[in-house]
Amino acid sequence: MTQFHVLAEAFTPHDDLAAILLPHAFAADDGSHDAAHLMRVWKNATRIQAEEGGDTRQLAAAVLLHDCVSVEKNSPLRAGASRLAAEKAWQVLDALGWRTLEISAVAHAILTHSFSANIEPETLEAKILQDADRLDAIGMVGAARCFYIAGRMGSGLYDPLDPLAEARPLDDKAFAIDHFETKLFRLADGFQTAAGRRLALERQARLRNVLAMFLDEI
Repeated sequence: MTQFHVLAEAFTPHDDLAAILLPHAFAADDGSHDAAHLMRVWKNATRIQAEEGGDTRQLAAAVLLHDCVSVEKNSPLRAGASRLAAEKAWQVLDALGWRTLEISAVAHAILTHSFSANIEPETLEAKILQDADRLDAIGMVGAARCFYIAGRMGSGLYDPLDPLAEARPLDDKAFAIDHFETKLFRLADGFQTAAGRRLALERQARLRNVLAMFLDEI
């Protein structure tokens, strides 16, 4: 049994599909968009789907392939990452014999999931994917990913002279905790489903506690 077949079990009842798609699904060197991220997003998506409904096969494919093209956060191509992923997903699913209508639905969900793309999701599956992915960017995991990505980008943790940016512009490329205000705290306002919004408020409260404890210690 391969590593992908073992990981695929986390995507039950679509584990057979996951075993096929996982080799196409993520960049091995990015710990913020790895197999663990896909597993968390699937867990979030199934929690939301249980309340909101939606096609779980399309949703599984969209979750598995939403980050199938890796573009670094500081790349000028970042805003187009979801479009590139949607195009690759179309090719992968077409080769597997999926119907055009289903492929189009999955590609739309992938295209619209990204905060950077700023495209509104139109289908329930697309709304669930966007919510499920954004849940992973807030809460305790969101804080951990923020600091991890800051390390990848060579950013500092905070400005030692003005950590709260009271007398300077926020700069999340230079300081990790600036990203809480520039993006992470804004995410909870844009959730698409009622279930997603409820979970987002819980996680945002945790994220604010993380920042408060961090500031207390520095």
